[in-house]
Amino acid sequence: METPIAPDSEGEEHAAIAHFRLASDGFGDADQRERIYEAEEVMEAATAEAGVGEVDGNEFGGGEAVVYAYGRDADALFKVLEPTLRSLPFRPAHVLLRRGDNETRMDL
Repeated sequence: METPIAPDSEGEEHAAIAHFRLASDGFGDADQRERIYEAEEVMEAATAEAGVGEVDGNEFGGGEAVVYAYGRDADALFKVLEPTLRSLPFRPAHVLLRRGDNETRMDL
């Protein structure tokens, strides 16, 4: 699915990339991965309903889980994702908000 780009974004797609530290090295425990998958489904529905972008997948490895979301406005995307991201118990955690060449880190 292609996400439309807002005129003021100079044609660049924005991103919200969430990083969560898992309890063990590698891919984490099966229960941890399942919680990430469930949260990802909730966030996919929320971004679609709000029309702010899409959740584009995840990565597990090195004791970390990363969830990727893309849209036309990183701040609007984060606003929709934030309640679900904060509900996950894995810490430390942060989100990188990318706006073209600019990146902001938000601790969860």
